[in-house]
Amino acid sequence: MSAGPVVVLAGGVGAARFLRGLVRVIPREDLVVIGNTGDDLWWQGLYIAPDLDTVTYWLAGVADESRGWGLKGDSFTAQNALAGLTSAAWFQLGDRDLATHLYRTGRLNAGAPLHQVTAELAERLGARSRVLPMSDDPVETRLKTDAGDLHFQEYFVRERFRPSVREIYWTGIEAARPAPGIAEAMSAARAILIAPSNPAISIGPILRVPGMRALVSAARARTVAISPLIQGRAVKGPTVELMRAEGIRPDALGVAQLYREIAAGFVLDAADASLASAIAAMGYRVAVRPTLLDDLAAAREVAAAALDLLRQPAAA
Repeated sequence: MSAGPVVVLAGGVGAARFLRGLVRVIPREDLVVIGNTGDDLWWQGLYIAPDLDTVTYWLAGVADESRGWGLKGDSFTAQNALAGLTSAAWFQLGDRDLATHLYRTGRLNAGAPLHQVTAELAERLGARSRVLPMSDDPVETRLKTDAGDLHFQEYFVRERFRPSVREIYWTGIEAARPAPGIAEAMSAARAILIAPSNPAISIGPILRVPGMRALVSAARARTVAISPLIQGRAVKGPTVELMRAEGIRPDALGVAQLYREIAAGFVLDAADASLASAIAAMGYRVAVRPTLLDDLAAAREVAAAALDLLRQPAAA
């Protein structure tokens, strides 16, 4: 495999668990993460970037890994005080986590672009990898549900993903452009990996940024996708429901169909081995591994398998 960075398209917790295995296979300094910002929101005057922060915290070794989000050992004194003042305290932020959002908001208000602020946070928190937002331009993932038109975080956190989803759409996506540095990283990359994140609302927004799909397609021979589903079920969260809302078949075969024009390799769970031949018939190089990434050794094995696929002869 040639020199160059390993680029990963990433959502939040699922991607973070994968990345902690990947950085046991490659040097941390070789990693470039392109994070979803469709989940970002302004809340209580602060700009919150959940997926970027989750990835950065996990890479820096400071994440609350049992909870999946936030900082380990954090307290919630300010959050509890806010809850005593307003009913609009549904989004949970720890006291130390607040520092991240205060820093980001101050820098954005001073005119710094999101990619620059994200790089500063990654460096100061000790991530030792490059983390890029998919775009500096504001993009918002919204859902039309039986409880009304909701921002993704309202649906996911406040409503605990209970409403039925009829449609997913994005505001600002047409005007968005890939953040500075993305095109260069993809062009130089020795591998591009699509993390086992929700294809509809984590990877989907990244690929919808105008120009992004073309960048990935141009590197298709160097791109591998990892399925986020095991026997048609998500490890956690509403991945299956949101895939159905987007018309995506909710299993590993459906994920492979979604990525077939942009990826040449595909990793699926051992429990889905019966789908491997159908996925290979689409032109993929296929690896079958246990993909439950709660275990660091499993995460490392999945990451190694994804990279090994690129050393195999191209599928016929």
